[in-house]
Amino acid sequence: MDEELRTLTERLRAEADAPGAPDGPAAYDRLVATEDPDELAAVLTEPGHQLWARELAAFRLGVAGDPRAFEALVLLLNHRDPPRCAAAAHALARLGDPRTARAAAALATNELRVAYALHPVRLLVELRAPEAVPALITTLKRRLRPHDPYRRVALACVEGLGTLGDRRAEPVLKEALAHPALAEAAVRALARIPGRR
Repeated sequence: MDEELRTLTERLRAEADAPGAPDGPAAYDRLVATEDPDELAAVLTEPGHQLWARELAAFRLGVAGDPRAFEALVLLLNHRDPPRCAAAAHALARLGDPRTARAAAALATNELRVAYALHPVRLLVELRAPEAVPALITTLKRRLRPHDPYRRVALACVEGLGTLGDRRAEPVLKEALAHPALAEAAVRALARIPGRR
């Protein structure tokens, strides 16, 4: 069992065991043990399943490369609970669905949901898709406003742009140098851009 799956199953076991969770432990054990992708997919489409069950089914399908997990994982990627976002990003990176980068870019640049943009930003960097650099530049530019409260998102953008090493990021990374919380990471990111002026 990989570390991400172990962390997910421990967290969701606690949710399934919570008082008032109907059929929680039995349903949890069944979803962890099943090797039937159709059984997992049914959890995503049938009414009445709790969030933990949907997340477990979507994660297992996603890491197995089953495209039926895509919509559920994108919703979880933008969830208010960071562990759900992290698990969804992990599964989406392994799903291999061509729609993933576009969805992650839309979530990363949605100013109304910027509080939840950290994991979409990190996913874009991991995917190295064509959408990644423009989305990270857009998101970072918005974070360079005075008193912006989303420094973790800004830092993820700076670090991600350094990882991607694209010259288009040079102007916004130079702007980031003026922000004390980002300056050190921006220096490192600029140093990773090949052939920069």
